[in-house]
Amino acid sequence: MSMFCYQCQEAMHGIGCSVEKGICGKEDHTSDLMDVLIYNLKGLSVIARQAISNGFDPKPIGKFVSESLFMTITNVNFDDERVIEQIKQTNAQAKLLGSFLSSKGKNVSYSNLYEFETKQKALEFSKSIGVLSETNEDIRSLKELIVYGLKGMAAYYDHASVLGFEDESITSFMIDTLAQLTENLSQDELISLVMKTGEFSVKTMELLDKANTSTYGNPEITKVSIGTRNRPGILISGHDLKDMEELLEQTKNTGVDVYTHGEMLPANYYPKFKKYDHFVGNYGNAWWLQTKEFESFNGPILMTTNCLVPPRDSYKDRVFTTGVVGYPGLKHIPDRKDGRPKDFSPIIEMAKKCPPPTQIETGTIVGGFAHNQVLALADKVIEAVNSGAIKRFVVMAGCDGRHNTRKYYTNLAESLPKDTVILTAGCAKYRYNKLNLGDINGIPRVLDAGQCNDSYSLAVIALKLKEAFGLDDINKLPVSYDIAWYEQKAVTVFLALLYLGVKGIRLGPTLPAFLSPNVAKVIVENFDVKPIGEVQQDLELIMQGK
Repeated sequence: MSMFCYQCQEAMHGIGCSVEKGICGKEDHTSDLMDVLIYNLKGLSVIARQAISNGFDPKPIGKFVSESLFMTITNVNFDDERVIEQIKQTNAQAKLLGSFLSSKGKNVSYSNLYEFETKQKALEFSKSIGVLSETNEDIRSLKELIVYGLKGMAAYYDHASVLGFEDESITSFMIDTLAQLTENLSQDELISLVMKTGEFSVKTMELLDKANTSTYGNPEITKVSIGTRNRPGILISGHDLKDMEELLEQTKNTGVDVYTHGEMLPANYYPKFKKYDHFVGNYGNAWWLQTKEFESFNGPILMTTNCLVPPRDSYKDRVFTTGVVGYPGLKHIPDRKDGRPKDFSPIIEMAKKCPPPTQIETGTIVGGFAHNQVLALADKVIEAVNSGAIKRFVVMAGCDGRHNTRKYYTNLAESLPKDTVILTAGCAKYRYNKLNLGDINGIPRVLDAGQCNDSYSLAVIALKLKEAFGLDDINKLPVSYDIAWYEQKAVTVFLALLYLGVKGIRLGPTLPAFLSPNVAKVIVENFDVKPIGEVQQDLELIMQGK
């Protein structure tokens, strides 16, 4: 077996990618090196937990662990050398912590760490510690569910951290949990840890929401242009709003426009970004269409976080990466140093020499319905529910992907009665956010809260509606959940919803391959989670609140 990875929805045959290249485009050797990195992060966490309990400052090691976890998310990093460097850094961090503990008179064990020698030896070692090294499929399933939840949590924490918002309890939880995964935990102990991961998922998304809104203002209802102007442009994709801010600032008065792509679309909703007259709008759709849309954009593209698809040679020289993103042969913008912003001048200089983007569509789309904006409309929403104008809300948040089965979400959106409202966040919205679904008494039938982490906004809205209607259970609201998932940030959102007590979630287009039959049974029995079915059948059940 060349590799084994089943962390994303595209796991081959619904089982796992076990060939020389995964569906995501990741080579087997890169996947195997990431297994070694995860192994080392667990070993490092054992030592870090001991050091922190003896007074070591948790901030730097917490930041390192979260960045490292983030690097292993689907479609983030495809570069062996970057992964190898991170493996080496785990050893360096462990020795630093070990020296601290030794100075305190404590014994230190490095038995859970792999000391990197050569790439070939690391690849050989990976065969003994990969996902399938845990032979009990239920224990393996629960452990991987926790690890994937931590990966998504790490991504959200990283976005908050770069804006100066940190919480030691979150990174300490990551470290403590990774350390516990080296222990012989029972199934019940792991289930408890799954729920704890859900609790900290909520806490992390709340932190990121605070970071984004405190820095850039509360999202506002916004009409976003999806056309182009006759000037050179830079396309920015991913999720990192700090990168967005610095790029906009550095492109002022250069004659270069800035467009968002994919999950960066919600940047258009933040008040602070609206002051830039060269911020044009959004170009294109969800991440999986980038091989076509990056081609027609003509100018340079900046990938700030995950959602990178291996680029085609025809536009590869125009793609830049930054942060934890990496791909062999692509130009990389280094991290900030000494409090100074990143230097995007190479991208800007390239843009000036490129033709304007080729227009692929025209018009506008509306978004900006995060919790602050929706709660400002609360009286109007409650009145519409009480009058019967709104019969049901359907949460269709999550990820988009390549599978034809995802047409289900477009068909469902088109088939929902005109007295229903779709609540969305994440790139799943591209399946229906350009449909002409109309409004209900001035309330658009698609309310886009923002990026996938803004699923937190949808939870806040639901909790506030529960309070407004005087209900004792969130599941008594006229709200149904029909969630699309793709990668590990969606796992984090899913665990957050379970922790908040949401039941009856439909999940698609397939249930995760990493859920063993027994673990899936536990989740189904306790939370009534179910796979999506046929559109008409699901539609009838949704409208009945089932």
